[in-house]
Amino acid sequence: MRLVVLGSGTSVPHPRRASASHWLEARGGTLLLDCGAAAVHRMAQEGCDWASLDAVWISHFHLDHVGGLPAFLFGTRHAPQTRGRRKPLTIYGAGGLEKLLRAFDAANDYKLFEQPFPLRVQEISPLESFEPLAGLRARTLPTPHKPESLALRLDEAETGASFVYTSDTGYADALVEFSRGTSLLLAECSFPFDKPVETHLELADAMRLARLASPRRVVLSHLYPEWDDHELEAEAKKLWDGETLEARDGLRLEI
Repeated sequence: MRLVVLGSGTSVPHPRRASASHWLEARGGTLLLDCGAAAVHRMAQEGCDWASLDAVWISHFHLDHVGGLPAFLFGTRHAPQTRGRRKPLTIYGAGGLEKLLRAFDAANDYKLFEQPFPLRVQEISPLESFEPLAGLRARTLPTPHKPESLALRLDEAETGASFVYTSDTGYADALVEFSRGTSLLLAECSFPFDKPVETHLELADAMRLARLASPRRVVLSHLYPEWDDHELEAEAKKLWDGETLEARDGLRLEI
């Protein structure tokens, strides 16, 4: 699997960090993990084959994670690159996702569901297993952020690679077992310290998760501007001996 960080930031405007979105390439196809407002253009900037995207995962309904999805569907409806497309696009997310998209669609009769190709919305329950791409097994875990928030674990049968995307979350012991031994843990780390809310992680929380779950590598993303004055990787090394990387827009990794 290959990961491209499209957006390593939050809802707060930042000159170098777009809101949350990540592009994942697996043997069975491509998967967009969350779709922040800038994702539509960031996919093009990074050379991602957005016109052939197979699936989208929406972790929860905050606008910095789902706000770009209506714009993306508005674009695929009109883009010359997708006029000849016939394979389906499936959007996965928690219960209520289709209602949200249809409410946006109805606000100005955008016809987002009238695509040149089949468009499917599949709502996923907490702890459910499913296969978003051929040969890629997915499992979900509810997390303490919003009622619908779900972490996602992906295991690729052919290569044995595994990947966990926490998205936004407070600390939870259940995330330890969910992330145990994974090839790459992509975790939120909103604040360096003194987090103002329990429904996000700060560095000590993220490194505690890493120490207990023992992933091969950690990438910390969803970084608020408070991180601008800190060296994330150096600070992380003080709390966990493993490899921790700071997510940056455009970062590319092999999993």
